Amino acid sequence: MKAGLATLGCKVNQCDTAALARDLQSADFVLVPFNGFADVYIINTCTVTAFADFQARQLIRRARRANPEARIVVTGCYAQTQAQELSAIEDVSFIVGNDQKHRIVELLAQSIPDSQRIFASDVLVQKQFPSASAPKLAGRTRAFFKIQDGCDAFCSYCIVPFARGKSRSMPVRQVLENIRDFIGQGYREIVLTGIHLGYYGQDLEEPADLTATLEAILSQNPGVRFRLSSIEPNEISDAFLHLFGRHGNLCPHLHIPLQSGADSILKAMKRRYDAASYQALVEKALLAEQDIAIGIDVMVGFPGESEKEFGQTVKLLEDLPAAYLHVFPYSERPGTAALTIEPKVPEKIKKDRAAVLRDLGAKKRETFSRRFLGKTLPVLVEHTRDKKTGLIKGFSHNYLPVLLDKHPASLVNTIVTAIAENYEDGKLTGRVIHG
Repeated sequence: MKAGLATLGCKVNQCDTAALARDLQSADFVLVPFNGFADVYIINTCTVTAFADFQARQLIRRARRANPEARIVVTGCYAQTQAQELSAIEDVSFIVGNDQKHRIVELLAQSIPDSQRIFASDVLVQKQFPSASAPKLAGRTRAFFKIQDGCDAFCSYCIVPFARGKSRSMPVRQVLENIRDFIGQGYREIVLTGIHLGYYGQDLEEPADLTATLEAILSQNPGVRFRLSSIEPNEISDAFLHLFGRHGNLCPHLHIPLQSGADSILKAMKRRYDAASYQALVEKALLAEQDIAIGIDVMVGFPGESEKEFGQTVKLLEDLPAAYLHVFPYSERPGTAALTIEPKVPEKIKKDRAAVLRDLGAKKRETFSRRFLGKTLPVLVEHTRDKKTGLIKGFSHNYLPVLLDKHPASLVNTIVTAIAENYEDGKLTGRVIHG
């Protein structure tokens, strides 16, 4: 049996898909590209925005065109929150919520009647972290490792807690075991991911915290570099920042969501910080590690955002030494508190504001990248090449995309020393001087 997998959304979803791929292969399925012919298509969905839902429906139609007789399984966050909506689409064979993802291979072995197409229960009552060994991510030189799932924050715009449930963590012992497994598979960089990573360990029977767990990870595995996915600003402590000075294998890169630079909007969003404390945190991070890359999520068009509040966001971002911005227009999500907030921002204004911030983000990326021209960078060499230049791609320790001047096959999945010589189209070009 041939299976095609597609993943939408965050790195946590990528981890879930990798685990599913491993389970399918263990059950003698052959994995094939999603756009080709398959007996079953599995779509691991996101539902953070209405556009993500639209993308999922597009993939359903694409799968049906590829093989009208195939079974189509929709799983992930869209399946968890909008199962009834998906069940109205005739092309969908069955819908599997996040809490039932581990059962997909089992379900594929069964004949599922139309009346029982939905396999999803209340994810908010889930208390256990799904126990699984670390899956290998095909074609990747960086391993994405989910150590936490769910979120307890319930920001007013966000559907994620309803899709992923409450915060749940992998026990520390298991984290360390899985990291050894990844290292045994040959990975030189491991990205620790979670939906609410800063909450890691607070739910465990033997309580843990992210900083102490990182200390153990970094000290036990000095030959491998570690990177973190997104972490909330109010969960970055001084002790956490001190890790950068003590451990050279902690990548100097933090992705810290801001969402808005206006305190009134942050309060309406139910965020747990203000603009001044966010700015102070970024400045403190730069004192801890001068070459650190700070990535920032920012939302435009939240209900009640006037030109004044948007201007406050622009001003704050102009002042912050960010390496890059991820810009998102606000998208109404069913069941979230923000649905009742007025006035709504017209779509045209959202689009215009997003364009302003994306332009600012491009300038921030260039300014940060040019700081490293003429300097040496440790670059993890990847399998893929840049489509425009044909040069091999890699990422520096501080998340700068670097195109390398040469690529012997022996360099793939190694960390080389490269000197940055040029900046163009959002990327540095580097010359390998040691590797």
